[in-house]
Amino acid sequence: MKLTTGDICIILVYLVAVIVLGLVLKKRASKDKEAYMLGGKTLPWYMLGLSNASDMFDISGTMWMVTLAFVYGMKSLWIPWLWPVFNQIFMMMYLSVWLRRSNVTTGAEWINTRFGYGKGVLASHTIVVVFAILSCLGFLAYGFVGLGKFVEIFIPFSSVSPYLPFSVPAEYVAHFYGIVFTAFAVFYAILGGMTSIVIGDVLKYVIMTIAAVVIAYIAMQNLAVKSLNVPEGWFTPFFGSTLNDLNWTGIINEVNDKIREDKYTLFGVFFMMMTFKGILASLAGPAPNYDMQKVLSTKSPQDAAKMSGFVSIFLLPVRYAMIMGFTVLALLHYDQLNLQSATGIDFERILPAAILQFVPAGLMGLLLAGLLAAFMGTFAGTLNAAQAYIVNDIYLKYVNPNASNKRISNMNYITGLGVAIVGVLMGLFAKDVNSILQWIVSALYGGYVAANVLKWHWWRFNATGFFWGMLAGIVPALILPLVFKETLELYYFPVLFLLSLAGCIIGSLSTPATEEATLKSFYKTIRPWGFWKPIDALVKKEDPAFEENKNFKLDAFNVVIGVIAQCCLTLLPMYLITRMNSQLFVTIAILAVCLVILKKTWWNRLPQDNPTFENKPKKAFAGH
Repeated sequence: MKLTTGDICIILVYLVAVIVLGLVLKKRASKDKEAYMLGGKTLPWYMLGLSNASDMFDISGTMWMVTLAFVYGMKSLWIPWLWPVFNQIFMMMYLSVWLRRSNVTTGAEWINTRFGYGKGVLASHTIVVVFAILSCLGFLAYGFVGLGKFVEIFIPFSSVSPYLPFSVPAEYVAHFYGIVFTAFAVFYAILGGMTSIVIGDVLKYVIMTIAAVVIAYIAMQNLAVKSLNVPEGWFTPFFGSTLNDLNWTGIINEVNDKIREDKYTLFGVFFMMMTFKGILASLAGPAPNYDMQKVLSTKSPQDAAKMSGFVSIFLLPVRYAMIMGFTVLALLHYDQLNLQSATGIDFERILPAAILQFVPAGLMGLLLAGLLAAFMGTFAGTLNAAQAYIVNDIYLKYVNPNASNKRISNMNYITGLGVAIVGVLMGLFAKDVNSILQWIVSALYGGYVAANVLKWHWWRFNATGFFWGMLAGIVPALILPLVFKETLELYYFPVLFLLSLAGCIIGSLSTPATEEATLKSFYKTIRPWGFWKPIDALVKKEDPAFEENKNFKLDAFNVVIGVIAQCCLTLLPMYLITRMNSQLFVTIAILAVCLVILKKTWWNRLPQDNPTFENKPKKAFAGH
């Protein structure tokens, strides 16, 4: 099946709407720095939650997860813990509240609320900016590669090449398409800022929900007349030390090669390492990307918690309905899919190949518009975060603190364009979606974790320790993948973590502690739990009525219940579409119990405070 005129018209209408959105919101976004980067902190939490969920519903991630579901079946539930997906539960239960209380614009600006303005703060501020820009560039390249691979199936280059004054080698056709469609995302993201991104994301979410429901229905109809031919272990999320129950020999032999290539064969070890890394990464809080910017854009700490909590509810059932729908269709009709690429069978082409083969005309245009929107939303959100760090934390802090609104708007446009170009150039050198993803979530984030766990939980941790901890993690994260090319990046994590932890502790204990006034201000306003006893005593000496945060056990309990509920939200559409009714009813029952518990232990206990950080830095923004 090929694109019809109607399908093409739907896609063009969406692309035009994106351009109009950026132009309409340009004036509002250029009002001031906060309006551009955070939407003026006036957007409702549910819109930000929808936007955040929509940003995570990206085209590259969806392609990757359809591949995982095809190969690993119900066991694919666990592999996204690489991100880790359950960091949203930690955010929901307490970290979004802590972060929003800081009342800052970016994660780098947050450094001043924790460490003040003493010696070492400049270096730690700089290293956060470097990490933020590196991670944003990585995600831009990740989205760019996925989009190009997706589009080239629908628009064969042979139909385009006669109209081009240049030729493109076969291995770079995907990159060519990535550049073309990236231009639209850059346009509306740069002009409209955060408000433009959020409204575009909500529109995208509506489109994707409609498409997901229809795809799930088509898959269930197909499954009613034909059964799946998969290994026995495909139907269960449970696993042992290896994947012996997932042998594809005699079914689709090439899938066994894919499992070996992924290096997930020793699944028990992989799962333990992934969980260990995931818990530490979650304790560290959000990385300085679009997720953090959405939290900082909420009206209050209570809204920040609600926004993070509802991301999983908005995202998982809809996304996995689409993922499992396409997986079932691809398995039932595998012989009709063309997964051949210039380098052999490419399982990341399952999603676009299934769309081309099974989605009816009209709906295909809507679905493609939604998936293009998924790319653009994620790309735009990441681009907005990178702009925020460069403009707010480099230009306004060090170059031109008194810049006018017009100058700041121009800088936003210039930096946005520059970041997009560098992200695209990185994508040109990437092998595939999975390789970029592994580097971002395993290697690069390995250098981020230790310092960002300690910043919340240990009073003696200072700016110098933060700088050396981040540096000791990031530099090896850039080098090790080049040295150990055949090793899964996740297995570097303990080495990166220990190097980073050593840098944190040595850097902190070899230099004076953060100023007492800064620590007391941070402790009173953010109210973290952890190793804060000396500061707690000082605060209570000044204010005997002050009560420390005693919610560690409750927060930990809520995290466990929340992760179980999140797994249920993922399994529900998987069991529904594959008609595994007994498992479906058990999952619904477990989810209901979890929701009742969280209503009492989380929702009813959300904080009512508004952030007024005492040590907040002066805003370097004229007229704001």
